[in-house]
Amino acid sequence: MKKILMFLALGAMIASCGGKKEEKKDGFEVSRTKTEDTKAQSKEGVPVDLDNKGVGPITDLEFPEGINEEMAARGKAKFDAICVACHMIDQRMIGPALKGVYDRRSPEWVMNMILNPDGMLKEDPIAKALLKEYNNAIMLNQNLTEDEARDVAEYLRTL
Repeated sequence: MKKILMFLALGAMIASCGGKKEEKKDGFEVSRTKTEDTKAQSKEGVPVDLDNKGVGPITDLEFPEGINEEMAARGKAKFDAICVACHMIDQRMIGPALKGVYDRRSPEWVMNMILNPDGMLKEDPIAKALLKEYNNAIMLNQNLTEDEARDVAEYLRTL
C-alpha cells in the first residue's frame, strides 16, 4: 500500500511539473513600454489659412496700425464675461488658445466665427476641422453685435 501511495504521489509530482500552458485571459493587457510621444501630436492639426475670410457678414476688415486701447478694454471685459468658459489665452481648453490667432486666421474669419459660429461650422472647412479637432465642442452663438465682436477682435490683437 505504501508503494502505491508513493507511486501516486510521485506521479502527481511529475504531472504538476509538466510543461507550462499559456493561459489566455479575457480583457485588456497593460503594456508599460513607451510606443510614441503623444504630446508631440497634440498640436493643432488644422492648417494656417490667412486667405480664408469665413462665412458671415464680415467680408473686409483691416486693422489700423496701432491698438485702440478703449476698444481692447471693452473687448477684454466681454471676453472675460463670455469667452473664458471655453478659451484660454495660451492653452488649449474646450476651444483653441487665442494667443496669436491672427498668425493663423484672417481678421474677417475671426469676426465671422464670433458673429456667425453656426454658419461657419456648417460651411467653413477650417471651422469644421477645428470642430473635429476639439471633439465636436460646438462654439455657441453669443449674439454679439458687430461692434462688440470688433471690440473682442481688438482685444485678441493684444494677446
